[in-house]
Amino acid sequence: MSENPDAEMVLDSGLIAITQLGESLKISTLRAREYPGSEFVIEETLSRGSNYQRYRVSYLSDGLKIYGLLTVPTGAQPESGWPVIVFNHGYIPPAQYRTTERYVSYVDYFARSGYIVFKSDYRGHGSSEGDARGGYGSPDYTIDVLNGVGSLKRRSDVNAQRIGMWGHSMGGYITSRAMVITQDVKVGVIWGGVVADYPQIFNSWRRGGSPRPTPSPSNNRNWRQVLTEQFGQPDGQNTFWQEISAYPYLSDTSGPIQLHHAKGDATVPWEFSQQLADALTAINKPTEIYLYEGDDHDITQNFSLAMRRSLEFFDQTLRP
Repeated sequence: MSENPDAEMVLDSGLIAITQLGESLKISTLRAREYPGSEFVIEETLSRGSNYQRYRVSYLSDGLKIYGLLTVPTGAQPESGWPVIVFNHGYIPPAQYRTTERYVSYVDYFARSGYIVFKSDYRGHGSSEGDARGGYGSPDYTIDVLNGVGSLKRRSDVNAQRIGMWGHSMGGYITSRAMVITQDVKVGVIWGGVVADYPQIFNSWRRGGSPRPTPSPSNNRNWRQVLTEQFGQPDGQNTFWQEISAYPYLSDTSGPIQLHHAKGDATVPWEFSQQLADALTAINKPTEIYLYEGDDHDITQNFSLAMRRSLEFFDQTLRP
């Protein structure tokens, strides 16, 4: 699953719209919102897993119909309801995205371990309504995920006090933000996450080891160009970039976070995860980090080990 930091978020919306966009990105603004979601609608019953049902479902987010993959265990339901893992996928070209493709083995691992698993098809992905404006310069995907959490909390078979979140790459960015926006997420696991602060993202993110692409002059500008033109470059003195970053709010992180990153990751620097681990440790927030020598962005060589560690971490917090 490749990650392109500049692939999405194309705008030519004018000063007022960009100012509104900047306000919508702020953690304080996202905290002030409500995320009610809606009742899930089962759009399609899919083939069963080994010990769980699979459904293609839809729900509402910002008035948009968003699709997703929902798995539900078939065993005896705990009296308080099933624990949940919200699964945030990494960047996939929205037009190529399909609900039941990619991350199949990841979802299966958690689903057959006695968790309800929900993976949102962020807006503009697959059949989901809306525009795919990207994960980093727009709050849209985070909002869709949080409305997914709201939808899960409506279900009678869900233990709303035992919701965890797993994120890969861009999904790690969403996870880290969600955990400072809401207290509903009790534990997070992030693989190869884009979890650095914005100065690091701007200055240290080189896709595939090459320099960051320079935006070409056009009416469609990437999120970096749009935001820096309006709010300036991210640095320690620029309050806008602090207000949209999770870092100043880490003391409010809603639960423990486990980080996994391959030192051979050519897509997202492993130092991003180390920066977050160090920041959490410095304020005595519970965290673990595992670094894998010579592996790739998907932690392919150490997949089984990383999945086992992830499941054990969820179990510590989410199991009754």
